[in-house]
Amino acid sequence: MGSETMIPEWASEPCIMGIDEAGRGPVLGPMVYGALYCPRSYQNTLATLSFADSKTLKEEKREELFETLKTNDSIGWAVDVIDPKELSAKMLKKNKINLNEISHDSAMGLVDRVYIDTVGDPGKYETKLSKNFPSIKFVVAKKADSLYPVVSGASIVAKVTRDRAVREWVLDETANNMHRNFGSGYPGDPATKSWLEHHKHSIFGFPTLVRFSWGTCNSYFKGGAEVLW
Repeated sequence: MGSETMIPEWASEPCIMGIDEAGRGPVLGPMVYGALYCPRSYQNTLATLSFADSKTLKEEKREELFETLKTNDSIGWAVDVIDPKELSAKMLKKNKINLNEISHDSAMGLVDRVYIDTVGDPGKYETKLSKNFPSIKFVVAKKADSLYPVVSGASIVAKVTRDRAVREWVLDETANNMHRNFGSGYPGDPATKSWLEHHKHSIFGFPTLVRFSWGTCNSYFKGGAEVLW
């Protein structure tokens, strides 16, 4: 059951929901928030489905688990894919929106779309969530993706969705020397750094796959054209 699916009949029962993200750190590609939800009565069965923090699983296993949960009528899921252009625009606008705020808004949007009890995320975030959804009980825990199977499932949904988005990304730009060997997308990856170095433009900066708002990008702009507004 994906983002476009009607709320199932069992959603009228007491339910649990896990939320996790993928792609918060990379300088390339989208950030994806995923939600997984199911009846509380299914919680023990959920724990037997081999879900785990997606970072601890190989890509093949994540893909296999994602396909399995998609066909499970006792599980619902939804995703919010935040485009790198949207991240850059919000973080660089005059009245900046920081990454935490973007993340909170994404997660609350998923809760708002699903309308069920939730297993949540840390800190001031709990107060913010409880204020917006006073009838919902939130459990706040660090490393929730390794502690709660419902959050582990959400982690897999988010990670697989992001991996597929990056893998199938269609570059808007058409320069002859462009290639897709951009590595993991994390700022410290040598392949990513090499790709950024060879795909910078003195006027336009980087292709739209790149999050311009990341501090990582600043060093590549030295010698670029100065723009006066």
